[in-house]
Amino acid sequence: MRSCNKTYTITEYGGFTRGTASYGYKALPEKTFDALEAFILANNTNTETEAVELLSLSARRGVGKIITAKNYVGLITMTDGTVIEILPKIVGGDITEGDTRRIFLDMLKALKDVAFKDFNVSHLHTDRLSLLEIFIKMFLDEVTILTKQGIKAAYTPIEANERFYKGKLLASRNIKYNLVNKERFFVCYDDFNINRPENRLIKSTLLFLRNTSHDVRNRQNATRLLTFFDGVEYSVSYDSDFTKCFVDRSMHHYDKALTWCRVFLKGNSFTAFAGSEVALALLFPMEKVFESFVAAKFRKHIGSGAILRTQDARYSLFDSPARAFSLRPDIVLEFDGRTVVLDTKWKLLSDNARNSGISQADMYQMYAYGKKYEADRIVLLYPYSDAVRKTDIRYASDDNVKVDVNFVDLKNVDGSISKLLVEVC
Repeated sequence: MRSCNKTYTITEYGGFTRGTASYGYKALPEKTFDALEAFILANNTNTETEAVELLSLSARRGVGKIITAKNYVGLITMTDGTVIEILPKIVGGDITEGDTRRIFLDMLKALKDVAFKDFNVSHLHTDRLSLLEIFIKMFLDEVTILTKQGIKAAYTPIEANERFYKGKLLASRNIKYNLVNKERFFVCYDDFNINRPENRLIKSTLLFLRNTSHDVRNRQNATRLLTFFDGVEYSVSYDSDFTKCFVDRSMHHYDKALTWCRVFLKGNSFTAFAGSEVALALLFPMEKVFESFVAAKFRKHIGSGAILRTQDARYSLFDSPARAFSLRPDIVLEFDGRTVVLDTKWKLLSDNARNSGISQADMYQMYAYGKKYEADRIVLLYPYSDAVRKTDIRYASDDNVKVDVNFVDLKNVDGSISKLLVEVC
C-alpha cells in the first residue's frame, strides 16, 4: 500500500521549505524534504547534470533550508508515493495550472524520441490530473490500442523434464535427472506463447503504475489491462528484456508502448538521475524544450522558398591552425540571399534587471554569429514576460551588427512566430 498520496506542485523559481510554509515557499513534510535534498546532492555530483543544477539548495535566516526549482521541469516521485511536480514559469493573463500543463505538454511534443509526440494534448484533463497521472494515462491509452490490435506471441525456448519426447534431447541433463526414471525426457523445445520480452515489460509497467497512480480511473484501467497479460510473466531483468525486444513490421504497434516502458521502468526522460528514495524522476531541461519547440514552430510556418537549419555547425570562432570553438546557433534561416540567425533563451526578462536581464555572454555569442554568418538579422528569442514593457528591443554596433530581442507568447505561439517571420522576411 502507498503510505502517501500527496502531490506538491510548484513552478520554476518557486520553492519548498522544511515542515512549515514561509515567505511564499510551500511546505514539504520533513521526511520528504530530506529525501529531496539527498536527491539534489546526489545529482549535483553527477557529471551529466553538473553543468545545470536540477534544483538549488540554500538557506535563509528565519526560514531555514530552501529547495528552489530551476532549469529542469517535470516530476519526481518518491518511494513513499509523494509526487513533486515542477511546472514551467509561464506568464501572461490568468494562467492556471491546467493551462501551464497543457502548454508544457505541447512543448514536449517537439522533442525527439519522446513517447507522446503524436498525442492530442487538447483531450487531456490537465486541470484534474497532475503531470504524472497524465503520463500514466498516455501509456494506458497506448496499451489499450495495442490490445485492440493484438498481443503478439512468439516461440519461446523451453527446457523441461517432460513425459513425452519432443524437440531436442539434452543428453547430459537427461542422464543427470532420468538415469533411473526412464519414463521422462529432459528436452528443449520451442513453445508458441505470449510470454515474450515485450509483453513482460508492458505487464511490469502496468503493475508499477497501478501501484504508483493516485487516480482512481488510471488504477482501474491498469487493473483491467493486466488481465490481457495473464499468460505473461513479470520481467525479472528490465535491461535483459529490452535487449531482446524484436523489431519488425508485425511489432510496429508496440513501439510507443515500449518507449513509455523505458520512461517508467528506467527513468528515461532526458537525463539519468540518481536517488535511493526516488522511485521515478522525469525531468526535462527547459532550455532544450523551448529551443526544440520554437524550431518546430518555425519549420511549420516558413515558406517553401526558405531554408531552415537547426544547430548549424558550419562555422567556428577560429579557423586556424585548426577549427576551434564551434558556433551552433539554434536556428538559421536563409531566403532570397539573406541570412537570419535566431537563438532561443529560456529566461524571463524584467525591466528591473540590468539590460533587462540579457546576459553579456549571450550578447558576445550573438555578435560572433553576426560576424561569422554575415547575417542580415540576429534575433534573440525569449518567452514573453509581463515584467518587460518594451517588446521591440534592438542593439546595434558601429561595425553593422544588429541584434533584435523578441518574445514568444506561449499562449499564442503560432501567432508570435508568424508575426516574427513577417518582420524578418
